[in-house]
Amino acid sequence: MEKIEHKMVAVNGINMHVAELGNGPMILFIHGFPELWYTWRHQIRYLASKGYRAVAPDLRGFGDTTGAPTEDATKFTTLHVVGDLVALIDAMAGPGEDKVFVVGHDWGAFQAWALCLYRPDKVKALVNLSVPFNPRNPKIKPIDAMRALYGNDYYIVRFQERGEIEGEFAVWGTERVLTGIFNYRKPAPLFLPKGIGFGTSPDAPISLPSWLSKEDLAYYASKFDKTGFTGGLNYYRTLNTNWEVTAPWTNGQVKVPTKFIVGDLDLTYNSLGAKEYIESGRFKKDVPLLEDVIILSGVAHFLHEEKPDEINKHIHQFFKEYLGTTEP
Repeated sequence: MEKIEHKMVAVNGINMHVAELGNGPMILFIHGFPELWYTWRHQIRYLASKGYRAVAPDLRGFGDTTGAPTEDATKFTTLHVVGDLVALIDAMAGPGEDKVFVVGHDWGAFQAWALCLYRPDKVKALVNLSVPFNPRNPKIKPIDAMRALYGNDYYIVRFQERGEIEGEFAVWGTERVLTGIFNYRKPAPLFLPKGIGFGTSPDAPISLPSWLSKEDLAYYASKFDKTGFTGGLNYYRTLNTNWEVTAPWTNGQVKVPTKFIVGDLDLTYNSLGAKEYIESGRFKKDVPLLEDVIILSGVAHFLHEEKPDEINKHIHQFFKEYLGTTEP
């Protein structure tokens, strides 16, 4: 197969690194934390081989994308990130291609929901992984709610204080931080008590999940060694700011054709009431064009890397429905 191409695209005041492969209808892949464009390597090659143009950026604060002020978490709201993505779509969509397909995971899914909420005119159809739509609760800020529910050791609460968790990550080392997150398979919320981290000794051998090679880990580690983790952690630190600036979309619906996929061992499926939200019908109420919810058995958070063949087929089968008369 032809080689993945890399380019820099000036969007919304930053320089966004983008990986690209294939020709045809554009699919925008949006990664999460602690991920990069690289998290989509299996999907990029597969969907390109099926006649799509796969476009996967490093989000602001990640990887080889530059220009975002990582010292200021307020510059990482969904309005900023969706602004980046809309500008990227405008810059890279093909002639006459007003809408593109979108796939998101983790924070990428969070941003994809926001993209579809703010600019549904830009999206043909959406496949989101792991993180369901998160409707705004006008009565309480997200971090306040998480602290009340899970306490101060809950990982998102722990990530709030700038510099604190970065200092602990520095002690643990980049590879150990990454594998600690990638290895997490408990169907329960993640807690990171101070000084204990992922519960292993800093000297313990690093064990890789079955779906991650040493070369994969080395690529991730090389990029986070260069950038640090602050850019990615800013997405967590802007949750309350997001809440403040998105009041106009309270009770708003995502009106884009959608497929949602999650593993039954995923921490996101087993915390913050996500399972009940999905099963109760409220998810479908907030996303009225939600066509399918797939729960993968025995699969954890990084499902697109753990089960790439299954995820690839789900994406391909769903997007084929929205191609009109032309089918790759």
